[in-house]
Amino acid sequence: MNVQQPISSAPVEGEDCFDMSNLRSKHTGLPMTIWVSYRGHARHDARVKVCRIPGDRIDINDMAVVGIRPTPTLIEGPLDSASLKLVQQWIQLNEAALIGYWDGELDTVEMLQSLKRL
Repeated sequence: MNVQQPISSAPVEGEDCFDMSNLRSKHTGLPMTIWVSYRGHARHDARVKVCRIPGDRIDINDMAVVGIRPTPTLIEGPLDSASLKLVQQWIQLNEAALIGYWDGELDTVEMLQSLKRL
């Protein structure tokens, strides 16, 4: 898990990952690393970032973005259909915790304790 840093008023895309918590396969049951975040100054709705490389590798240059609501939907980047389906199932299983974290109702520890493995 990354330690969260304060959000600047004009975040640079590469710096966005410092505002996110990474969740590895052993915690999610997914075959790849997922990033989740709180809203901060974001102008978009809740979403997760998905590393397209299987395993616990973290490559911010090779990821896809999946929106959480109203239904989990691929927003940006390529993601094979099997991986997308797993991520969608994981988001549906954990929607309350992800949205609670996004909305600031849960802190990082509470969100992590609320997550369920796929």
